[in-house]
Amino acid sequence: MSKKKSGIWFFFASARLAIVLLLVIAFFAMIGTLFPQREAAAELAGRIPPGLFSFLQKMQVFDLYHSVWFFILTGMLAVNLLICSLDRFPAAWRHFRSSPVPRDPDAFKDLPEENLFYSDLDAKKAADAAASLLKKKYYSIKQADEAGIVYLCAQKGRFAHFGVYMVHLSVLGLICGAVIGSVFGIEGSVKMIEGETVSGISLRNDNSTMPLPFLVRCDKFTIERYKNGAPKLFQSDLTFINKDRVVRSAKLLVNHPVDFEGFRFYQASYGSAPGKKATLVLLRDGGRRDIMNVSAGYRFELPGNEGTFQVLRVEDNMMQMGPAIKVAVRSEKEVVTFWVFREIDRIRQVIPDVFEQVPVFNPGLFRPYTFSLLGIEEKYYTGLQVNRDPGTSVVASAAVLLICGLMIVIFSYARRIWVRIDQDKGRVRIGIAGRSIRNKVGLKREVRHLLAQLKDNLENPK
Repeated sequence: MSKKKSGIWFFFASARLAIVLLLVIAFFAMIGTLFPQREAAAELAGRIPPGLFSFLQKMQVFDLYHSVWFFILTGMLAVNLLICSLDRFPAAWRHFRSSPVPRDPDAFKDLPEENLFYSDLDAKKAADAAASLLKKKYYSIKQADEAGIVYLCAQKGRFAHFGVYMVHLSVLGLICGAVIGSVFGIEGSVKMIEGETVSGISLRNDNSTMPLPFLVRCDKFTIERYKNGAPKLFQSDLTFINKDRVVRSAKLLVNHPVDFEGFRFYQASYGSAPGKKATLVLLRDGGRRDIMNVSAGYRFELPGNEGTFQVLRVEDNMMQMGPAIKVAVRSEKEVVTFWVFREIDRIRQVIPDVFEQVPVFNPGLFRPYTFSLLGIEEKYYTGLQVNRDPGTSVVASAAVLLICGLMIVIFSYARRIWVRIDQDKGRVRIGIAGRSIRNKVGLKREVRHLLAQLKDNLENPK
């Protein structure tokens, strides 16, 4: 039993396992970016063979971040990080608790000549100067005297031993937060017409309705368009009501979500609500001009009894050419169908012979009338995505911890410095040695700087 446990422990304590798991998770994440996820995968169904689509669906490729594979991989990574930390933490704790021994012969073994210099001062003054210099830069300064030799030691950056464990803990926090959000989170949507108030949302997974603990009202929906009719900006003016009291009003835009009582609202989509109306002008040869409001299905007899006029469709951006309505005029002789564009003058500037190329774009196709569209008045519905993620606070805390841990790992180093002062050929000899868990080049540079500064302090005392 113990042997089996030891084997499992060493398997999960492997740093190579962590690297392999991270590479596999990165590979899965890459697949998740290449294949559309969840609802967006429906568009792919018509472009690939049904058998392949069914296979990918069974493999959960279209919901990768909620798949069994992804949970298994992240779970193994969490266990790996936990056991790695538990396996190595005792040694880090011992290094943190331990204090450097002033007399450490191993520190000065094979000390290069560049780490030595000589002074004409006595050993006591040299030791005092070295101790004063170390106190400015380090802590835990200790001194030991032995047979004419003075040893000094100091250290700094002890907390650097814990930087990697803070990173491990933060990654575990990110994984836990993601799992909490995936398992206990809520994803839904709701569509509202201007002026409408809703009290529930449609859940994403089972299409059931979940009541909200408050009411949401869409006071206004605004859309701005480019000159060609394409949407430029759209936003919803929302009001949140709790217990018959207006608690908050906010403007919801794309990529600017609104948070309220643990729920996050996103501007996801919009569309035209049924019943939009168009303002139409009938200009008859001879100067008579009639203005009327019409909608899809609207029918009336032309003023001169030439036929029956009917609105077939109302489009707010027909073929990216702006608002238009499709009409039909039925007379005793024929049925004439054509489009009436609001921006017909601009269209003719771009395509001067548009009426010859596309006769159905001619608003005067049925004589003796010429039709013109002043505009379309319509109500929009706004589509909102509504999420509640109870793991958000865990992920946010883990992100802060990750930044702190990385700062410690990158910019902090656990270092120990030893100074030995003795006599050699009638002069005081001073040597400086050091140890560091990382950044040996930086340690070498720091030792040289200490040597130069100590030499300057001894030769030019203040």
